[in-house]
Amino acid sequence: MQNRDKIRKTAAYYTSYIAIGFATGIVGPTLPGLSEHTGSALSQISFLFPTYSIGYLIGSFLSGHLFDRMKGHPVISAALFIIIAVMVLIPLTPLIYMIMGLFFITGVTTAAVDVGGNTLLIWIHGKEVSPFMVGLHFFFGVGALIAPLVVGFTIRSSGDIIWAYWILATICLPLSALFCILRSPEHSGGLEKESSKSNSGLLVMLITVFIFLHVGTELSFGGWIYSYAVSLNLAGETSAAYMTSLYWGSLTLGRLVSVFIALRMKTSNILMVDLAGCILAVLLLLAFPSISLVAWIATVMLGFSIAAILPSSLTYAGENMDVTGRVMRWFIIGIGVGNMFFPWLIGQFFEKKGPVVLPLINMAALVLACGLFVYIIFLVRWKDNLNR
Repeated sequence: MQNRDKIRKTAAYYTSYIAIGFATGIVGPTLPGLSEHTGSALSQISFLFPTYSIGYLIGSFLSGHLFDRMKGHPVISAALFIIIAVMVLIPLTPLIYMIMGLFFITGVTTAAVDVGGNTLLIWIHGKEVSPFMVGLHFFFGVGALIAPLVVGFTIRSSGDIIWAYWILATICLPLSALFCILRSPEHSGGLEKESSKSNSGLLVMLITVFIFLHVGTELSFGGWIYSYAVSLNLAGETSAAYMTSLYWGSLTLGRLVSVFIALRMKTSNILMVDLAGCILAVLLLLAFPSISLVAWIATVMLGFSIAAILPSSLTYAGENMDVTGRVMRWFIIGIGVGNMFFPWLIGQFFEKKGPVVLPLINMAALVLACGLFVYIIFLVRWKDNLNR
């Protein structure tokens, strides 16, 4: 009975991540459409990214306390219903400032779902969370894969983006109802002994920065690859939407494969191999910027390689500290700042310096992330030696 209850709750968290994937994956391919609806330039519409992320940061900070003090499932359910309502309103809004407000609300509520899903999953699975954590983020990829496909279909059939938002909002409606019928899990303590927590404050900070770097790469590439491909004539508008979908699709496949890899391979080794694959993919874009086939190959490679880095980062944290709602909120804040900073930075230079800023900024972030993670590994080993 207990295992059955765990399965039901895990399935509910997975469906909530499909909704988050919808909300994230739809943004990049609809940027030109939202720009057209509001009469804004791409440099202006790119402010939707920091607006969303500011809301995400605030939502992360507040929800970290909520999940330590309140039942988690009602919070997730309410957040999902708000996301649905906002998705209905976004394509109907003619003013950029009003859309920014809606993206802010989406950021707040998405953060609540994000903090809740990751934290509660660790609470119910404990030390065995690794494959389940990768599975959770796999379903984010499912949502992010479906969203651009829906955008491509609706643009081709209606010439507008309105129905893309409405179709995805309709799909999310039954997903949000699951949390109304499931009992919320209780926090039963960390994955490690109390003696291992002495240096967790520094470890939380370092992992937060690490997450900031690689999540910034993941989202900025997914958000700007459409405009990158169109600007360099590597693909037409419809093909570029499919390239975006291919990126999220390869990310989704990578997470599915990583579920099985996580059962057999150490988390730290998974992270190092994946970081190396990401760096190689971006190097291909920098070395062959005008070859369409290389862009498609690099897109698949980056999506597949970056797939397991976020869930593995959270698993790695869970292996070395007690992950409460308050701890998880810092990791989600790292995600929020990465989501805000990197896409915004690319947007400020995309038209001035050209599309090459996308792989250049991504490369800088990945190299820094790789160096930082090597330091984290040495810090954790040093701490373990002290505790022996």
